[in-house]
Amino acid sequence: MYRETNLRSIVKTISWRVLATATTIALVYVFIGDVSVALSVGGIEVFLKMLIYFLHERGWDKIKFGRKEIKPIVIWITGLSRSGKSEIGKSLTKLLKEKGHKAEHLDGHIIREVIPGTGHSRLEVNEHIKRVGYLAKKLEEQGVIVVASFLSPYKESREFVSHLVENYKEVYISTPMEVCAARDDKGIYKKALNGEIKDFPGVTVEYEVIENPMLEIDTSNISTNEAAEMILNKIKKDL
Repeated sequence: MYRETNLRSIVKTISWRVLATATTIALVYVFIGDVSVALSVGGIEVFLKMLIYFLHERGWDKIKFGRKEIKPIVIWITGLSRSGKSEIGKSLTKLLKEKGHKAEHLDGHIIREVIPGTGHSRLEVNEHIKRVGYLAKKLEEQGVIVVASFLSPYKESREFVSHLVENYKEVYISTPMEVCAARDDKGIYKKALNGEIKDFPGVTVEYEVIENPMLEIDTSNISTNEAAEMILNKIKKDL
């Protein structure tokens, strides 16, 4: 299986143009028998066709018929720790890029490494999510589809982001806490249940459940890729 490179396409285009002009020159020579006239006609043909093509393309650039505008989307994936948010976000971003879309994945773990010292109290978490919202907005303004996977347990900061960006789609990963805890290979749920960790959503503080998400997915019995495909199918009409 082969993929045609841009260089091959350019060379093919040039070779076709040369062949077409040579054919025109040859036909003029056959009918007229004058080499200089044939070459002149060939040169005029090249110039006129380039000019006509330029005007043709500029004209179609101004015509909206058959053109579909793709508005960037901010896909906000939220749910408990170990529910599968990050993996789904990563998989969804890959699928979008494979389909030729500009897409970026903002993930809670990575962003916290970039912005060290961010705490876990309600106030600190809400301020953190607002900062991420501003980043998502800037990417959206550049025509980028943003896939954001954040625990974001509090309603007010999620609503802040939803009003900040233009095209907000919320996905709730509703995997039960028991399933998330069973997947926990770092022991954070155990520590939270033992009271060693404060401000842990779903255990020591409430995770404020989304009332009307675009899509709700329980990853208890489906794979990361299947969940990503579900989201992609849901937003397909917007792409």
